[in-house]
Amino acid sequence: MKKTLVLFLTVLLSLAAVCAFAGDGSWERVKKGGKLVIGLDDAFPPMGYRQADGKLVGFDIDAAEEVGKRLGIKIVWQPTAWEGVIHSLDAKKFDCIWNGMTITPERAKEVAFTKPYIMDGQIAVVNFKEKRFKGLKDLKGIKAGTQKGSSGLEAVKKLATPPKELKEYEDYPKALLDLEAGRIDVVVVDNVTGRDMIAKRPGKFKILPGMISKEPFGVAFRKDDNGLRGKVQQTLDKMVKDGSMAKISRKWFAEDITNPKKF
Repeated sequence: MKKTLVLFLTVLLSLAAVCAFAGDGSWERVKKGGKLVIGLDDAFPPMGYRQADGKLVGFDIDAAEEVGKRLGIKIVWQPTAWEGVIHSLDAKKFDCIWNGMTITPERAKEVAFTKPYIMDGQIAVVNFKEKRFKGLKDLKGIKAGTQKGSSGLEAVKKLATPPKELKEYEDYPKALLDLEAGRIDVVVVDNVTGRDMIAKRPGKFKILPGMISKEPFGVAFRKDDNGLRGKVQQTLDKMVKDGSMAKISRKWFAEDITNPKKF
């Protein structure tokens, strides 16, 4: 009798756990509304940015739109200032943040991330004709710049020698303008973003060898929205398995940087 009772309670607790995950109502809410509202910084190439005609394009745009297609819902993009983006998520201005957001222990205390879908990192960009710096170890007594609220702020602290001055910008393009004008010496930026910007302006900037840090990207949800996060994760897993993520990656990066086995 005791064994039967223990077995019954075990099954009951397991069912309760499953229901807690699947029954928080977050996926049902989105499904009923027929749309997933995503917060992003729309000046973050190649993850998500505006073309000259105003069209929103990028790796994250393609990946999220494919997820929406498979789930039968519309993707609605909500541009927002990156500084304070988690506060906006908590205020329910959108359902998730999908914009090359680095998974960090600090952020993981505030949001629920998917598994990493890209391995990125922070790099140092200098003027193309810069002669003083040949590697990261040479960055001494510099004026550095990075984006407000970005992982670049933490990466700067990992430099062998702290910069004598650190400027925070609304976006990376503004930081590069100051770099080009000689007002700062280096811009600390995401690898994927930095390479994209440099490719579009050949002969203006170059990347110092090596990465300051390695950082995985994840999609961020509110802590209580486990059902929604689980549904998106399930779809992303299928896209990795069937090669769809690799195809999108090669379109934007000329290589597959979405394979979890290489992280």
